[in-house]
Amino acid sequence: MESSQNDSATISDDSTIKADADFKTETAKEFPCSYEESEKVLAYHNQQIYIAKVVKAKYEFNRWKYYVHYPGWNKNWDEWVGVERLMKYTEANIQKYLNKKKDLEKITKAARASQIKSKSSNVPRSKKRKFDPFNKEKDVMPWEKLVSLQIPPMLKKQLVDDCEFITHLGKLVKLPRCPNVDNIMKKYLDYRLKKDGSISEAVGEITKGLCSYFNKALPVMLLYKNERKQYTNAIKENVSPSTIYGAEHLLRLFVKLPELLAYANIEEDTLIELQQKLVDFLKFLQKNQSAFFLSTYHVAENTETSTTREDD
Repeated sequence: MESSQNDSATISDDSTIKADADFKTETAKEFPCSYEESEKVLAYHNQQIYIAKVVKAKYEFNRWKYYVHYPGWNKNWDEWVGVERLMKYTEANIQKYLNKKKDLEKITKAARASQIKSKSSNVPRSKKRKFDPFNKEKDVMPWEKLVSLQIPPMLKKQLVDDCEFITHLGKLVKLPRCPNVDNIMKKYLDYRLKKDGSISEAVGEITKGLCSYFNKALPVMLLYKNERKQYTNAIKENVSPSTIYGAEHLLRLFVKLPELLAYANIEEDTLIELQQKLVDFLKFLQKNQSAFFLSTYHVAENTETSTTREDD
């Protein structure tokens, strides 16, 4: 009887293992592999796109995973990635990336007149390195690893609420905002003056740089499609967005800053210092959240018209 029980348990376990194996095989058949071994692909890594090669693929935990190698980079960078981080190596996808890169570089170039400066800005141009996702030099460091902006939890919630109001409830921020972005920058300078007894050149340049980046980036990457008609009506010739928009849109800039700064020709030491000051500015925004951000939004009069506008 004891032997019978043991045999029964053994058969049951084998059956379970076989059933699990059959289930995985059938599931894998239902979701075929999207990329083949040795296939050339485009891979996302830290918000950038790189050329990569699929070394191997496996189906695990109900999803496909791909082990990729980045040609021209040390094998230490090889990694397992999900299908969401890969794109087919096609002319359309390459062009999509190049268009995005062109927009980012245009914003960066337009903002350089008041771009953030530091004592290292006098370093000879030849010693500065500009990051390019398609650059195969092994010593090129992805800048976004150096500029990591952790947005405070309460401000993250603000971003989520902002998205909910505008994209799902059909509401808009009533313009012009008070305080506007220029006002907030002035309040930050007053805050630093009171706290430090003086305003350093670096802090002054950072506020100018943020305003410049904001004015150039707003129409390109900081608006939801429901807001475009409002932007067209609000921003006339010689009017800066920073005098019309407020903290709600300024906060969106900080989500995009790591991506923008990846295209700026800034020294590593400067980026580290910049990161510290940007974090301080975010803390200032959070400290004054109730004064700077709206608690309610207004119904958009042009909701039906604006929602039919094309995506970026």
